[in-house]
Amino acid sequence: MAQITRTNDIATCHDIRRVVFIEGQNVPEAEEIDGEDPNCIQYLATVNGIPTATARVKATGKTAKIQRVAVLDAYRGTGLGAQLMRFILDDVRAEFDEALLGSQVHAIGFYEKLGFNVFGPEFDDAGIPHREMSLRL
Repeated sequence: MAQITRTNDIATCHDIRRVVFIEGQNVPEAEEIDGEDPNCIQYLATVNGIPTATARVKATGKTAKIQRVAVLDAYRGTGLGAQLMRFILDDVRAEFDEALLGSQVHAIGFYEKLGFNVFGPEFDDAGIPHREMSLRL
């Protein structure tokens, strides 16, 4: 079972995102490390003390924009990503009315299982096809 918390440890979150997005998916570093992290709520998951997954939430009024959801390869398929997302949704539910995210097209089914609905056209983000998704909180 993972331990998931809000964190101020942006450097560790960057380390995970670097492996998943910059190295793993060839996202340009300038796009991934965009300077927005200090303006976001950061989440970090650890398993046996090892940082394994991260995400951030950017507040826009009563909307929580979930961004940069990253799980290290060795922990994919273990339920960690779903656990991280459920923690985030539970954490923001009191503050926000809606959660939004831009899902990589291949991950849409993962987010649909958590209750998110697809809307709008497919778009390119860092060379990767995405769709917008929303969930009423």
